Amino acid sequence: MGNRLEPIKIDNYQPLRETVCEALRDAIKRGILEPGERLMEVQLAEELGISRTPVREAIRKLEQEGYVIMMPRRGTYVSSLSVHDVKEIFEIRTALETLSITLATMRIEPEELEKLRALLVEIEGHIERNDIEKIVETDIAFHGLLYQVSRNDRLVTIISNLKEQLARFRTLSMSYPGRLKETLEEHRAMVEAIAEGDVDAARDAAERHMEQAEETLLKAMRKHTT
Repeated sequence: MGNRLEPIKIDNYQPLRETVCEALRDAIKRGILEPGERLMEVQLAEELGISRTPVREAIRKLEQEGYVIMMPRRGTYVSSLSVHDVKEIFEIRTALETLSITLATMRIEPEELEKLRALLVEIEGHIERNDIEKIVETDIAFHGLLYQVSRNDRLVTIISNLKEQLARFRTLSMSYPGRLKETLEEHRAMVEAIAEGDVDAARDAAERHMEQAEETLLKAMRKHTT
């Protein structure tokens, strides 16, 4: 596996297992730990400069999130997502996203609507500068606010877990030619439907956004592996 991970910096305000989990999750998202790669607790602990216990605890959490898979008598591996996996995740996400935007349309406050519009302006600026990192960051904030506006904490938790399973592919998808401007227009359609209080239009806009996101991700994954 090599020495690719930075030693953990101890944070007194956060349990060590959470710090380790964040470090490993980030390494998977960035492709430092690659799909299909076997994770050895001893090696990870040595690289991170810690004991095996928090590494073991972090791996268990990452398994729950779908980042790793633990195979009896074979070991632990970074999970690989197939086309079938992506389709299953988007089937569930589409149902939950449309429920979320339905609730958001009914429950949004004027200042929250303005925040959504402000985030659209931010995203547009980042697109003009082709700042992928900032685009992804602001896109996460945009959807996070939409979920918050739904005012259903359990729904937010479930959606967030599903989104995390695809997080490592977010930059890959966003970088696909033409996708950035399409995403911006899809976001605008969602916000305008919410602003008009049109639940049906908001649901339709969310469904279109999910369909396009899935299609682009699948094309990007195929291109990346050829």
